[in-house]
Amino acid sequence: MNELSQNIARRIIDIVGANGIPPEYGFQFFTTGLDPYLTIIEKEYLSSFIKDGGSAFKMVVGIYGGGKTHFLYCVRDLAWRNNFAVSYVRLSPNESPFHRLEQVYKAIVKGITPSLTAEELLSGYEQGIISFLRTWYSQKFQEFKSKGLSEDSLHEELLNYIENIEGIESISFVKAVKAAFRALMNHQEDEFDKICQWLSGEGYDRRTHERHGILQRIDRTTAFTMLRSLVQWIRQIGYSGLVVLLDEAERVPSLSTRQKEQHLSNLREVIDECGHTNFQGVMIFYAVPNENFLEGRTQIYEALRQRLSTVFDKLNPSGVKIELEKVVIEHISFLSEVGYKLAEVYKTAHNHHFDETALEKTIRIVAEAAYEQHFGDIGYKRLFVQKLIQGFHFLRQEGIPPSAENLQM
Repeated sequence: MNELSQNIARRIIDIVGANGIPPEYGFQFFTTGLDPYLTIIEKEYLSSFIKDGGSAFKMVVGIYGGGKTHFLYCVRDLAWRNNFAVSYVRLSPNESPFHRLEQVYKAIVKGITPSLTAEELLSGYEQGIISFLRTWYSQKFQEFKSKGLSEDSLHEELLNYIENIEGIESISFVKAVKAAFRALMNHQEDEFDKICQWLSGEGYDRRTHERHGILQRIDRTTAFTMLRSLVQWIRQIGYSGLVVLLDEAERVPSLSTRQKEQHLSNLREVIDECGHTNFQGVMIFYAVPNENFLEGRTQIYEALRQRLSTVFDKLNPSGVKIELEKVVIEHISFLSEVGYKLAEVYKTAHNHHFDETALEKTIRIVAEAAYEQHFGDIGYKRLFVQKLIQGFHFLRQEGIPPSAENLQM
């Protein structure tokens, strides 16, 4: 689905104009300047290295309103096109997954999705391990059913299929996914929910879970084992691997010194894990507004700074740090290109045609006024798209370009 209908265009304009964030579907119609990074990520990683069993960690740096979420949505789209499962995690101010390793696992399984169509993204969709398991079962059921098997043969084939899943590090994990599959086969919704409680990291009940062979708790000591097992299972059931997108979209509240150092220590562990040969088929992107969290004098700060020091670009795809602001060379030209793309979306949304001279002046006025504020609290890119939509409304209704004062810039 690549067509831009009036309904989709209106939704894009409303979301972007209201809060400056990209819609989950529709960001493609005004993506600008990211091809140099995205091409490298797909060529060097998603279509080859990660799919072939490698693993990698990248840190995405971009100020608030600077395009981090937009970039991560682009990566998610690439990952789906290359048959990866994806977990997008929006880190909220009230939780810091890296503070507790079991929360890393929990956040990832809560955000996991298979490839989603434009229709699914537009109509709303379920994410998380429960929905993911149901999709897995449904796909395998339809695959075997299409062979024209009798009901008994179909049941037997499905059982044989799950029994052949092996080579997963955690015995408890593989027993859990097999038990969940069997529960769906037998329409045992209560059992399925109880198993998913454990898989989701929501707690361990010995009486409930032991009878399925689930003997481990998911805690700090088992978090990486569970994460590795999750990826191993995902690859066994037909995906290329798992791409994890951690988006620090809002400011995280202050942590105590001890909590902060634990957070950094855990982040270092995650980075190091991506260098181990037993962590295969996974790529992690960690998006942050700046590098202030690395300011400190203890050993952990220095160790992490060293791991995050190399810069990712065309000449060094092995670099860790993706600096979004560096992709923009001519800022006004960049904003103008975004502006003209949004103008096309706006025309479709409101069935309106702008006078080209007035449109050009409107885009230039907003671009220059937004960039003048690029050292402010709000990213100038977000400010630009919000005010530009407002400018389009003004131009459509008044017939003349707005001034910066009209837009309260």
